[in-house]
Amino acid sequence: MAYKISDACVSCGACAAQCPVEAIKEGAAHYEIDADKCVGCGACAAQCPVEAIKED
Repeated sequence: MAYKISDACVSCGACAAQCPVEAIKEGAAHYEIDADKCVGCGACAAQCPVEAIKED
């Protein structure tokens, strides 16, 4: 199951640094996860300081 970043994202970049498949990129409003690349490992969610990343 892919993860999704909500509008609660503060664009700190902690999630992108932890993604083993480089599925997270900075978007216009906040970071975004490419669902086609996401392997559902949850490494990004564990690093999010504002809990903005949840399973989709």
